[in-house]
This record gives sequence, structure tokens and C-alpha cells, in this order.
Amino acid sequence: MELIHEQLKSAKAFVFDVDGVMTDGNVIATEDGHFLRNFNIKDGYALQHAVKSGYPIAIISGGKSLGVNKRFEQLGIQDIYTGQEHKEDAFNKFIAKYGLEAKDIIYMGDDLPDYQLMKMVGVATCPLDAAIDIQHICHYISPYPGGRGCVRDIIEKTLKLQEKWWSDESHRW
Repeated sequence: MELIHEQLKSAKAFVFDVDGVMTDGNVIATEDGHFLRNFNIKDGYALQHAVKSGYPIAIISGGKSLGVNKRFEQLGIQDIYTGQEHKEDAFNKFIAKYGLEAKDIIYMGDDLPDYQLMKMVGVATCPLDAAIDIQHICHYISPYPGGRGCVRDIIEKTLKLQEKWWSDESHRW
């Protein structure tokens, strides 16, 4: 556990998948062809708090949804890459934009489309219910399943270790 704490202390940015990480992976299909997802409000709080604390955050997803984009825009996230067939392209744009290296990134994914990126980053993380192949390559497996607080878990741990969790912004939404 000490090694993961050291890795989190040096992290500079977060990258997250959506379905199965930000959501529980269940999707409701409406009659007009839209897909509805359920997001955890505590994950949302942690995301906006990290943004206000100066962390670059990227959302990289294979799915496309106006509702998903709006959710993350409302949280202050500027780097939203949806409809990504090859997540590495969006990842490389993100790290170049902020002058980061792959080793600076905490990435949370849950299934095989995340595998390649998780092998590249400094800290690969996943929800408790991630695919077994993903769990095998992770530095940290959250005790929370996707859509049930795993995002809050990794952000809170990181910000606390970097002494940025409690700040003037901590009690504001």
C-alpha cells in the first residue's frame, strides 16, 4: 500500500472512462433511441473539486451522448473525448495539451478498451467490479464498484495525500 501512496502523491492529472466507471454500466434505452445513464453525485462532487484544485481531468469514452457531455461540462471538465474508437489518440492530445507525461496520469477504466492506456499510465486504477483482465494490471482496485463511488475514492485519496482535499473550495459546490 505504501507504493501506491507514493504513486498518488506524484500524480498530476486524472483520466476516466465513463460506462462502468462513472456509471454502473447499466444503460436504459428510450423509445426514441437515447441511452440514459445514472451518475453518482459524490463522484461528481470530487470531480468538480479536483478541477477547482487545478487538476487537468479528461473523460475518454467510446460512447457518444450529449447528456454525458453536458454532465461533465457542468462539473467544469473541459477535456471530454467521446466516440473514441482508439482511446490512445485522445489521451495523447490531452497530455500534450498540458505538457504532461503518461507517468503523471491516474487512469480509471473497467474493461478491455481501457487496457492499452492502463498499461501506459503512472497509476492504473479500476472499480471493484472491473473485468478480471483489467484488475490484473491495476496498481489500485477501488473497494467501490463503477458508478458507486470509485471515482470519488481515487480522487479523494490523491488529493488528501497531496494535501489538497481540504481547502477554501472544499465546502463549495
